[in-house]
Amino acid sequence: MELKAKGFTSIKALLVEDIEVCRLVLSTFLLRLHCEVTLAMNGKEAVDLFLEGKKFDIVLFDKDMPVMTGPEAIVKIRAMGETDVKIVGVSANNHAMEAFMSAGADLFVPKPIRMEALGPIIQDVINKKTNDMV
Repeated sequence: MELKAKGFTSIKALLVEDIEVCRLVLSTFLLRLHCEVTLAMNGKEAVDLFLEGKKFDIVLFDKDMPVMTGPEAIVKIRAMGETDVKIVGVSANNHAMEAFMSAGADLFVPKPIRMEALGPIIQDVINKKTNDMV
């Protein structure tokens, strides 16, 4: 499912989260930050989107999901040659950072994520995208 913020949207975000309330909160944050948001319920759905040729500027992955975990999906996405997309691991699990970083994530943010933490991450993606276009 795709959600679009009102006004100018330049950042394509994929949110991979199996818990509905977490999807709602994080997608609301992303929309407020003017992202175009695509939702996936597990790692397999995320991998399938990349296999279909979809492109994203940033992907936020939960760790423990049914079918395929976040770290498992990250390994597959990186193996496809997707090195430009910023991948952020998100989990309440204190030991999740190592799993995400060894799988190829760029960053780890503990849950609960606050808007103040997500804003600078999105701004970095905007800055990189702007610099790439120059």
